Amino acid sequence: MDDGTYFVIEVNGVRAACGGWSGRQTLFGGDQHKTDTQSVDAPVDPATVPARIRAFFVHPDFARRGLARMMYEYCAAEARAAGFRALELMGTLPGVPLYRTLGFETMEKVDVLLPDGVVIPCERMRLEL
Repeated sequence: MDDGTYFVIEVNGVRAACGGWSGRQTLFGGDQHKTDTQSVDAPVDPATVPARIRAFFVHPDFARRGLARMMYEYCAAEARAAGFRALELMGTLPGVPLYRTLGFETMEKVDVLLPDGVVIPCERMRLEL
């Protein structure tokens, strides 16, 4: 949020979608999970490390209207303009089909353990710009 690279799409005054990108080290997760923000979330070199796509969400009432694609295209253009050559993300299973449609490829399957013990299956994905 502090970097100004997380965005909201409003439709008729209603928050319909959100998402963003980051030029920082951490692949996913909120600030509340970081213990040493300076080293853990340091900016990366755009020539060698991918930008991170962050937390895309679309309200169910606005699903299947192209909002996630619109958000992705905006984020990808900004990351490209900042010198990044690739994008990376950690996709939850509901988002994986969208990311595949956008051209992302699965690098590895990962089980993410939440603090309450719930395990969420995810896929680490990448796209060359």
